[in-house]
Amino acid sequence: MSRALVVLAQRGVEAEAVARENLHASYRRFLAETDPESKNEAGKDLIRTIFGKDAIAEDSIR
Repeated sequence: MSRALVVLAQRGVEAEAVARENLHASYRRFLAETDPESKNEAGKDLIRTIFGKDAIAEDSIR
């Protein structure tokens, strides 16, 4: 039982590290973009990274 908890904790730590790196990569990409259309896509990717893949509705209300 104890070994299983250690393995689960390690997986959680690793998953958090991967998620944090993905967030930083999305943020750096957003900041680096200069083309408005590319920056918009990078912004959407950043939002998806923060809130999940379904965070942006396809048909937005304007």
